[in-house]
Amino acid sequence: MLNKYNNCEFIAMDPVKRYFSCFILLVVLLTASGCAEKSSTAAIGESSSTMEQSDDELDMLLDDDFLDDELLDEIDYYDPLEPINRVFFEFNDKLYYWVLSPLNTVYSAVLPQDVRFSVGHFINNFAAPIRLINTLLQLKFNDAGAVMARFAINSTLGVYGFGDVAWREFGIAPREEDFGQTLGYWGVGEGIYLCLPVIGPSNLRDAVGFVTDAYSHPMVFFVDDFLVSAGYYSLDRVNLLSLNPDIYEDLKKYSLDPYVSMRQVYLDYRRKKIDDNDE
Repeated sequence: MLNKYNNCEFIAMDPVKRYFSCFILLVVLLTASGCAEKSSTAAIGESSSTMEQSDDELDMLLDDDFLDDELLDEIDYYDPLEPINRVFFEFNDKLYYWVLSPLNTVYSAVLPQDVRFSVGHFINNFAAPIRLINTLLQLKFNDAGAVMARFAINSTLGVYGFGDVAWREFGIAPREEDFGQTLGYWGVGEGIYLCLPVIGPSNLRDAVGFVTDAYSHPMVFFVDDFLVSAGYYSLDRVNLLSLNPDIYEDLKKYSLDPYVSMRQVYLDYRRKKIDDNDE
């Protein structure tokens, strides 16, 4: 990543071309990681075949509960960058307790909960184009209609989206779709697990989705100021945290290894979202 930023030609590229270059690179990496994962599975299969040739070794394998658990873990997730991910996890942990948590305390004290819900509605309504694009890409035309109806109703009757009139008065529930789900819908594997600085848990497929969604957000077309964009996304995160203040602390409190718990919760959540899309 650092090398590409040191390349003057890359920096001089048009933002759209630069984005698509990153996108293509990430897709190639995603495909490569999938192949590597399949190679690892094949290697395990070859190793098992060799063990079956010896009755003594087979008995030892069947009696080794720890090895069985290890193989199950390899099937459940793919985390070859765990040492680096743990470093970023610790960074995010310090960021939460030193910056986000105190900021959330002040933010929640200044703004009543009803106002914070209204801010959340506005941010959610403003991002409607992302959900519209992804419902269409998943051929979910009824959901696309619901997204458009919610945007039209909440932008007018809901006063620019500060109120969720579409749900409260018309019963039109939110549709939450993103490009990571779209890739999963079309069968793209999740690739390696990632813990990204500031952003948090992810995987290679969702990282590609995150970049794509960022470039399809209306903020990109209406605002050309980095500080304004950063302030908007920071407000989104802090406001969301203020409405769900205890989730991370509860996870740490009841976990023997918070990193492992965070990884499993995230992967289970994303897999469920994609499974729901396939139904």
